Amino acid sequence: MTTHAAASTAYSTTAPTRAEVDALAGATVLEFGTDWCGYCKAAQPVIGQAFDAYPQVPRLKIEDGPGRRLGRSFKVKLWPTLIFLRDGVEIARVVRPTEIQEVADGLKALG
Repeated sequence: MTTHAAASTAYSTTAPTRAEVDALAGATVLEFGTDWCGYCKAAQPVIGQAFDAYPQVPRLKIEDGPGRRLGRSFKVKLWPTLIFLRDGVEIARVVRPTEIQEVADGLKALG
């Protein structure tokens, strides 16, 4: 798992359990995708720029796909999908962002 500081970092093949995610305190963003996904690659500059204004918010890049339970538990269908959590509860979601403002709005929703 990685934070936003390393936007070019690969998606982690190790994911927390849903119970661990539900127990997270404060603001956290889960980013589901894969390293080979063209949409994921294209979105990285947009996502990274939005996170530059929110260095305190952890961003966990998690590889998704068949057999990956965490993504299924959030009903992820397309990549990248960013899920904005406050104390383990989904506050906002952005799918395939193409503009910084889409991600920034999700971050703002975290308060």
